[in-house]
Amino acid sequence: MQREEKQLELSLEALISQVADLKNSLVSFIYKLENEYDRLTWPSVLDSFALLSGQLNTLNKVLKHEKTPLMRNQVIIPLVLSPDRDEEIMRQTEGRVPVFSHEVVPDHLRTKPDPEVEEQEKQLITDATRISSDVAQKQIQSLNKMCSNLLEKISKEERESESGGLRQNKQTFNPADTNALVAAVAFGKGLSNRRPPGSGGPVQASQPGAGAIIAGASGIQQVQMSGASSQQQPMLGGVQMSQAGQPGKIPSGIKTNIKSASMHPYQR
Repeated sequence: MQREEKQLELSLEALISQVADLKNSLVSFIYKLENEYDRLTWPSVLDSFALLSGQLNTLNKVLKHEKTPLMRNQVIIPLVLSPDRDEEIMRQTEGRVPVFSHEVVPDHLRTKPDPEVEEQEKQLITDATRISSDVAQKQIQSLNKMCSNLLEKISKEERESESGGLRQNKQTFNPADTNALVAAVAFGKGLSNRRPPGSGGPVQASQPGAGAIIAGASGIQQVQMSGASSQQQPMLGGVQMSQAGQPGKIPSGIKTNIKSASMHPYQR
């Protein structure tokens, strides 16, 4: 008898230890869900579930161990019931049960579900037995089809969101070209010093093709200067006179007779 009581005490201590670890894990996980939901990641949630699953498996192993007595054969009888506050019960239950009275004993010492829950469970069992195997198979196939469609929609949404993110992150310009364009517009970096012909500005001879540009520009300037001088030359004897000694003048092909300045041009 003493051996059985000692074995029962050891089993209860092991169960209490396992349940305490499980409770701490649940408290930590609930705290994360309530206070750290904005920073919570899916791998962290999976780790918490894996920890809870492992602790539940360990608890089941302890209950199924050969040295653990059957708890269903043990009867718990409350020895003292009091409506007064019990500090020891407060400490054991961490403040959840302040008193151990006739009101709370049926709830805390119950080994079966509530009568309403038992009634609902019986109703579900009865409804399940009324369904034939063919109808049950059709319902299973319909449920599987709905689950497959839902999973397909979820996977499609994930693919579209990933492709949208890739399109947004894809670079549509060349940073080197952009920097070169900004430097050229703002500071003139990389621009050529050549000017188009006829601009009148100096052209550097060291640049390729500068000689041809200079020759072409001088020819255009000669034609323009000759045209301008033909309008400004004085008229003498009804014939336009060309000014000698000026560079860049095209000699006139018209021969004129220059009369003496003493003769009046209108004398007969």
